Amino acid sequence: MAGEGFRALVLEDDHDAAEFLRIALERYGGMDVVVAGDAEVALAELRRRRFDVLVSDIQLPGRSGLEIIPEVRATDPTLPVMIVTAYPTVSRAVEALREAADDFLVKPVTASQVVERATELAHRARRERDESRQRVLAIGAHPDDVEIGVGGTLAAHAAAGDEIVILTLSGGAVGGSAAARHDEAAAAAAVVGARLVHLDFPDTRLDPADGLIGAIEDVVAEAVPHRIYTHSIHDRHQDHRAVNDAVQIGARQVPSLWCFQSPSATVAFAPNRFVAVDGFVETKLRMLAAYASQAHREYMQPDVVRATARYWARFSPAREVEPLETVRTSETVATASTLRATGAVDGQEAAAHGSGA
Repeated sequence: MAGEGFRALVLEDDHDAAEFLRIALERYGGMDVVVAGDAEVALAELRRRRFDVLVSDIQLPGRSGLEIIPEVRATDPTLPVMIVTAYPTVSRAVEALREAADDFLVKPVTASQVVERATELAHRARRERDESRQRVLAIGAHPDDVEIGVGGTLAAHAAAGDEIVILTLSGGAVGGSAAARHDEAAAAAAVVGARLVHLDFPDTRLDPADGLIGAIEDVVAEAVPHRIYTHSIHDRHQDHRAVNDAVQIGARQVPSLWCFQSPSATVAFAPNRFVAVDGFVETKLRMLAAYASQAHREYMQPDVVRATARYWARFSPAREVEPLETVRTSETVATASTLRATGAVDGQEAAAHGSGA
């Protein structure tokens, strides 16, 4: 009840009914409640943040509460849906259950009924998410490397409730003030709630044999990640290649390892997995905006970031994509909903059907 910290999304176009649900869930359920008056607003809210339960009517302006359930599931398969309607026919109930609603209440309902059923569903969602939560480690040579390569993917992990650690191995002193770049890295990590581990190996002189492997082993032992994202070996920058070499050894026991694209990647970069980051590019841009000292660089410009995400989408049904090279993975190729339900990324991760040029 109160203090659980559950977040509910109410989809209801009738003002009085929406107020009743909001007050019941806030006052008696202790929930943080957001009210949406139509389906498009509700879907936008779901893409922006994570909820523990969706309470929806059937009859709505535009698309109905039932019609949007498949899109709700694609956005967050772990989100329970409770239908509260004034249309108590058997056919409506069957239709709701067929469309994968988790509960069905017929108006008029009492506040205690709404709170009891919504709280049960929210508890179930939290249990399922806790069981599937992933631990993610992103490793970069310099401040901003990780954000450029997988900022959208990390934003999707954050939305899924996953634990994120960013390991940055140098201060980036060659590219600017190391102190300023550390502050920028901390601000960028905070955007997605990641824990930053920022080391001070010499910029442009990273060497796997000079402590890099041991440092990675230490962070891996402490974070125990399920998956790692790091630099590709197909890269012109010597530090990026050195990090790839060190990760291959220092993180050899981590079950899943993928490599991201850097601005210095060569034409040999050949992704075979394409992570849909629809709805997360703006968060990536906020992470990159934290690097004010690097704002003059072309690859940090918002139009370039968006164009790159759109370019890689040609290999995916998504509109915005980040490309990855698979080194190894413990996951089987699965449907989008399965990947989201297991905390894989954002529910829209797609296996490649070809490689990039």
